[in-house]
Amino acid sequence: MPEQAVQTDASTPDLEVRIIRTGSDLVESLGRVLDAVPGSPQGPQALARQINIDKVLASRVLRAVKSSDAMSALHRFPGPDPLRRVLAEASKQGVESSLIADASQAVDRFAGLIRDELGDRGALDAIVSAWVPEARRDFETRWKQSAFKAMSQLKGVRADTILATALIRPSADGEHLDLVWVSGLFGLQRLRPGASVKLATRRMSPDRAGRRPMSLDGTALDGLHDSVLKEFSSSPVPQIGVHRTGEVVHYTLDSKGFGPGATRDLALAEANFNELPKRFDTGDNRQGFVFAEVPLPSKVLQLDAIVHHDVFPGSDPRLRIYDTAMEGVADVNDRARDLDLLDMIESIESLGHTAERIGSSTVPRYGALLSQVFGKLDWNPREYRVYRARIDYPIYGSQVSMCFDLPRAAPSGGDR
Repeated sequence: MPEQAVQTDASTPDLEVRIIRTGSDLVESLGRVLDAVPGSPQGPQALARQINIDKVLASRVLRAVKSSDAMSALHRFPGPDPLRRVLAEASKQGVESSLIADASQAVDRFAGLIRDELGDRGALDAIVSAWVPEARRDFETRWKQSAFKAMSQLKGVRADTILATALIRPSADGEHLDLVWVSGLFGLQRLRPGASVKLATRRMSPDRAGRRPMSLDGTALDGLHDSVLKEFSSSPVPQIGVHRTGEVVHYTLDSKGFGPGATRDLALAEANFNELPKRFDTGDNRQGFVFAEVPLPSKVLQLDAIVHHDVFPGSDPRLRIYDTAMEGVADVNDRARDLDLLDMIESIESLGHTAERIGSSTVPRYGALLSQVFGKLDWNPREYRVYRARIDYPIYGSQVSMCFDLPRAAPSGGDR
């Protein structure tokens, strides 16, 4: 097994040095033990059969000792007790006692690091996740999944998927942007009676007249069902209440069913014409953005921005995720809210320069849904580029934003 050097210059924190050295010692000593197992088994199944351990444990140990660096190895190694079991079984197969002793000492140092300096294995995983992208993704997903399970029980409701799709194109007046939201809750289930279910859309743009959200056919959203896309929602269509408060439109699920038999899909569409300014004065550093809130525990959040080629030209979006617990929904142009940004490994994927034939593994019949929306609006899907942020187990109460650079309008004679 390859040796792994430990960098110990004066600027390296002592704890980091000990963590790296611990991982390096485990890789080297356990690697020598595995090399000495009779028959030199190479794969997990062969190793498990040879020294009488389960295949999952064998796979984890083999992946760890083959890691390219000590931090990745620590992420992959099981805890001290499973490693001691591996050494005990290897000893029974006649592996030299000095090799077993060296590896046992390395495992004891591993246990001491966790017990005496970090407190538990979770603390070690949190530290390693800051340095190893693979470890970070596993770490975040594991704890977000735990939070999803806990919040689902506390809130009494959950969904398989939250959908938030923003379609943006230039308005007919040439000065603004039209914004259409396609929202959805799929696999929505109340776990107990009376649990609250709510979605909201809102605008965060300065100096604009009041919002006038409409259905896709141009009628005001004043009654129940005006916004529901019936073909993509459960039948009978869930009862929806529409409540307007200033710039915010709240959609509440009025149906009272609960339990697995009352699982529902709900798709909504809301059109906002002349909704956003198309550009700002030169020197104004504002960004254009769309965002999705996480109003209930969900396994997946899918935020899509479907942007006309003439909107935000030359700009691909940046992802910003906010904690909204203290200050509420964030305006990305309020730099004070940078304090609420969550440092997560999530990213945005470009899905190409046409909105035709895009799909989703988590939203049923997503392509057909978008085709219907484009058809009702009489918009050409070939004129749009598509960006997606797909987040597994999004944090309840967070806000996921896509931020675009805005074109600047040069002032004329000093006037706006």
